[in-house]
Amino acid sequence: MKKSKSLCHGHRFPAGVISCAVRWYFRFQLSLRDIEELLFERGVIVTYETIRCWCDKFGKGFAHRVKAARCKPGSTWHLDEMFVTLRGEPYLLWRAVD
Repeated sequence: MKKSKSLCHGHRFPAGVISCAVRWYFRFQLSLRDIEELLFERGVIVTYETIRCWCDKFGKGFAHRVKAARCKPGSTWHLDEMFVTLRGEPYLLWRAVD
């Protein structure tokens, strides 16, 4: 069986560091310089420009995998209702939960 090369093959840093930086950028909306600082605290010296290149190269694939792993809504929904009073007037609030 032929072993396929990783997408990160040929990069200076291992795939774990690259995926962590890309995940932080897209999931938590951190700035590139914040990610540079977080990686530096963990002993990885990398520039924010390198992180930007990683996000450009691997970001689309990361977003696709996250979207594919997300749970699909089911066919059963539960409705919840609650009466609240605001400024003396009653309001009916609805909430739908999958």
